[in-house]
Amino acid sequence: MAVTLTQARDAAAREDWAGAYALLHEADRHPTAPLGPGDLDALADSAWWSGRVEESVTARLRAHAAHVAAGDPRGAGATAWWLASEYRRLGRPAAAAGWLHRARHHLEGRPDCPEQCLLALADAEEAQQHHDPAAALAAARRMTRLAELCANPDLVALSRQSEASVLLAQGRRAEGLALLDDAMRAVTAGELSSLYTGRLFALALDQCMGAADLRRAVEWTDAAMAWCSVPRAQHVAPSPGATPRTPAPARAAPVADNPFRGACRVHHVEVLDLLGEWARAEEEAHLVLQEVLEDSLDAAAAASYAAGEVQRRQGRGVEAARSYARAHELGRVPQPGLALLRLAEGRADTALAGLRLALDCQSDPRHDLLGRARLLAALTEVTLAVGATGAAEQAVLELEGLAPAPEAPLLAAVAATARGALALARGEPAHPPLRRALVLWRELRVPYEAARARMLLAAADRAAGDEAAARLSLDAARTAFERLGAAPDARRAAALLAGAQHPPHHGATP
Repeated sequence: MAVTLTQARDAAAREDWAGAYALLHEADRHPTAPLGPGDLDALADSAWWSGRVEESVTARLRAHAAHVAAGDPRGAGATAWWLASEYRRLGRPAAAAGWLHRARHHLEGRPDCPEQCLLALADAEEAQQHHDPAAALAAARRMTRLAELCANPDLVALSRQSEASVLLAQGRRAEGLALLDDAMRAVTAGELSSLYTGRLFALALDQCMGAADLRRAVEWTDAAMAWCSVPRAQHVAPSPGATPRTPAPARAAPVADNPFRGACRVHHVEVLDLLGEWARAEEEAHLVLQEVLEDSLDAAAAASYAAGEVQRRQGRGVEAARSYARAHELGRVPQPGLALLRLAEGRADTALAGLRLALDCQSDPRHDLLGRARLLAALTEVTLAVGATGAAEQAVLELEGLAPAPEAPLLAAVAATARGALALARGEPAHPPLRRALVLWRELRVPYEAARARMLLAAADRAAGDEAAARLSLDAARTAFERLGAAPDARRAAALLAGAQHPPHHGATP
């Protein structure tokens, strides 16, 4: 037993989670004495890293009881916080709230320590949920102060991310992204433990995609996938169940079987989709569904939706409908993709109702600017299709107000495309916004939306009597659509080249 536990502790310290789990599980099955609190924390950690979520929760519950019995309120408080976090990911909010309350009870009145950082993080998250930005910012900055006082690099980086989240939600884009860059510098430099490296990759990718920052998303998804794939090196790292109380050495090698892989890969899918690498995007979306743990079903839902987007644009309507249905089953509102599919089927009323409901359900659009922009762009497209230019104008105005154009070129491209489509529908000058949109889409290297902007420019050229320019735009658009496999759009461009007067689609829905 003593030899086994020594080996298990060594394996956990090296983040050899498969080895640690095997040894601790064996020691727990055939004990000469009960496992101590630290060993139970390690058992919980190794079970989670090995993909055994329910076993991890069970071991964490035992670890909490052991910390309480040992008279260790800090250990009990940290374990209770981790239980709250896990129950929240498992979709059990009542249990999560109860364990967070228990964590506060254990740590209330205790001196400054790393565990207090976890409570400050919880305070910041709760304040954001209650739309209290001042309280959220104060809590995030309190976490930073505590983390720096404790000289804990994991928690310092996480506190920077927390403050960035608050600032981005307030529309303070430059400040928020600067803090996020600082947190990610520590991540990509390999200064953090594997748990916090994975957590920060997942959170930062959520934030930069929500903020419509494609350049950061490309850079960090590449880094995240590399981290998830490189074989693990031997190094010393603290147990995630017991927040480190002293400065830890640099440590960032990933584990071989990485439970963060699915959550990171789904953002890689979104980036590949935007960059026009649709075959890879769909393939990786299917991999996400195989990789995610049961406490990460939101990633599975996002992957199903992303696969549906590729299928819809390629004219594979039945498959797209199945993917959107799967995303809905997993808890995601499958919009605007489902609405655009319905529009293509001639069901504009159904499309419009779905989009309006999805927009109404966004309680705080600032947390997902790109998601809001996509819904508004689709609403522009659908309302223009039914001749409701007044409603389209309202959607375009909101799009243009989402973020300052120089700071958010992706949002600016969406807004400029929608503005050009509206101008075209009204018989107003459409070339200036559409040319700006095309420049932005090309700079961002988003080929599908660039081709759609060319289709709208072709319509504007024809309206102005410049048939030669229209044909050049249509030919370039058709080539791009064919390369992507966007069969319906390619057919439309070919028909327009042949002289048929099919109206172009309006709006931009990246």
